Amino acid sequence: MPNKSTSRGRGKPDMNVRAYETMLIATGQMEKPEPEPEKNPAAVTLGRLGGLRGGKARADKLTPEYRKAIAAKAAKARWEKR
Repeated sequence: MPNKSTSRGRGKPDMNVRAYETMLIATGQMEKPEPEPEKNPAAVTLGRLGGLRGGKARADKLTPEYRKAIAAKAAKARWEKR
């Protein structure tokens, strides 16, 4: 398995980094960063619904032979990396 992070985006900074940035802001050496814009709740819900439906709909459309070919290709890719 590749050693990749499962989270997307930057993630939360380390506590020490936050403390250092707070000190820089308090002493005027750094400007306070602008807050990230909030997401539209309606768009988030709609995107989630599409994601929940999409995988099942795709799986229902695949033929058993094609699913077998996909699984064989994935297994081959996993075993060739070792």
